[in-house]
Amino acid sequence: MSSSWNSEPLHVSYEALGWFAFVCWSISFYPQVILNFRRKSVVGLNFDFIVLNLTKHTAYLIYNASLYFSSTIQKQYREKYGEKEMIPVAANDVAFSIHAVLLTAISLFQIAIYDRGSQKISKVAYGILLVAWSTAAVCFFIALHNHHWLWLLSIFTAIQISMTVIKYIPQAVMNFMRKSTDGWSIGNILLDFSGGLGNYLQMAVQSIDQGSWVNFYGNIGKLLISLVSVFFDILFMIQHYLLYPASKRKSKTSPDLDNPKSSNRQLSDNV
Repeated sequence: MSSSWNSEPLHVSYEALGWFAFVCWSISFYPQVILNFRRKSVVGLNFDFIVLNLTKHTAYLIYNASLYFSSTIQKQYREKYGEKEMIPVAANDVAFSIHAVLLTAISLFQIAIYDRGSQKISKVAYGILLVAWSTAAVCFFIALHNHHWLWLLSIFTAIQISMTVIKYIPQAVMNFMRKSTDGWSIGNILLDFSGGLGNYLQMAVQSIDQGSWVNFYGNIGKLLISLVSVFFDILFMIQHYLLYPASKRKSKTSPDLDNPKSSNRQLSDNV
């Protein structure tokens, strides 16, 4: 017997917070895409971040869609955490994952067609991707033999968390080395931060209604991903507003990474 909501107001709040997080997280992809389009350049956007982010969101989509749609996996989840526990993946989680994969793929396409200066994907990033997807492939065949699908999803959760921790580091380091956030959209960060807060509140509302915190550790990937994202969002806000503010960017640019076709104009019009 599956669990149901005890409080209709909390149920409505849960849905509202979930879609609020969905809207914030989904819109957060557009400022960077628009900035790239306006500049016709991806200089200042770290390519490792994009390819690692695509792997992260693909793994997240596999996790969300599998747990949301598969009755077999839902059964295994309840066998592990309790028959009365609610499935911790909502429709907005699946919708967000699909949208995230598509928009990240568009950013990758922009990297292929727009001016990118001397930037390129690092060998380290290629190596990380190889390890991640090789691990996923091996675990898939193990799960295929034993039908341990919930265990397989835990592997994709580990990939999600790993990619989330790793993916922000190249961009943060690039901003530090350039002493600038030009080419990196702060709008993306502000919306991502808002979505993360909405996500925590949504999970808390479900826990309050059910009188259980299982949905936090039963969906540990969602929790840890949001924690890591919020941490880096705060770091990027510090870089953009405190360490490398607009006044400094206007007086000094990075000639090695600036778009050579637009070297005479400021690139501080981040979306």
